Amino acid sequence: MSNEMKALVKARPEPGLWMERRPVPEIGPDDVLIRIRKTGICGTDIHIWNWDEWAARTVPIPLVTGHEFAGEIVELGRNVEGLSIGQRCSGEGHLIGKQSRQSRAGKFHLDPATRGIGVNEPGAFAQYLRLPAFNVVPLPDEIDDDIGAILDPLGNAVHTALSFDMVGEDVMITGAGPIGIMAGAIARHVGARHVVITDVNPARLALAAEVVDVVPVNVTDEDLKDVIARLKMKQGFDVGMEMSGNQAALDQMVEAMVMGGRIAMLGIPPGKSPVDWSRIVFKAITIKGVYGREIFETWYKMIAMLQNGLDVRKVITHRFDVDEFEAGFAVMRSGKSGKVVLDWG
Repeated sequence: MSNEMKALVKARPEPGLWMERRPVPEIGPDDVLIRIRKTGICGTDIHIWNWDEWAARTVPIPLVTGHEFAGEIVELGRNVEGLSIGQRCSGEGHLIGKQSRQSRAGKFHLDPATRGIGVNEPGAFAQYLRLPAFNVVPLPDEIDDDIGAILDPLGNAVHTALSFDMVGEDVMITGAGPIGIMAGAIARHVGARHVVITDVNPARLALAAEVVDVVPVNVTDEDLKDVIARLKMKQGFDVGMEMSGNQAALDQMVEAMVMGGRIAMLGIPPGKSPVDWSRIVFKAITIKGVYGREIFETWYKMIAMLQNGLDVRKVITHRFDVDEFEAGFAVMRSGKSGKVVLDWG
């Protein structure tokens, strides 16, 4: 194995990523070295590419980016047990601390010292990735590398969707991006009755209808009250999932919920947004903020559902060789794609 590798690097404080030769990471006694096969491009990666305000204050330069991946283990630290050379895997990209009350209670996804690969620490847009063995998630044979490379965002959808009981419930999802679409697939898989997904992007609404049996609604053309009546719903939606990061979408959701409705929020509105708290209080609505995945319960649930018929493959709309990464990012930034997967060979 060469001691150098190809990697996509945020090398300068300006828009773009650059392909560079970097040293292959050296692993510690509790780490593994993973040969990357496939990576997914995430919305976070677009923020880093664009070098927006969030990225500028968060990402150190230079940094190997990327955090959605599938690969195989090629080296084990001396203390690592339960994993093997050649084992296919993905992994949890949140590197947690071990000292907080949350971590010591086993609530790893709530650890305040969390750092992210590809955001704060060297990431997966490279031929090799160093990862703590604790973070490795082995992949069963039923899950190929393409799906393995999008388990991170699928995990976001699973964590959000399973926040509340959806069996027999009517569900509304705001935002028909890839995670919103996958959340719709999960809602249907676990037994929701009606699943409505809203957006203003016709291409993404069309993709949602192609991936899963949902009711796509362009809110610029159709009133949600008419949709509720058409579906013969009595009051409104029981469960909401806010995936858009758009304040107007959240306001629409609140108005469309039943009394006592429950909302899980994964979308992040930019800056500070005005909220009509009186509507939330008087409708007795529960709102839960969702960040990342539950470590590792989300992974267990996600893999089990994939093995039991959950199908999100069509959410991958584009595949590129990593040398064509600029084209992959252009498609992702256009808003006319689902998930984009890069092949590292």
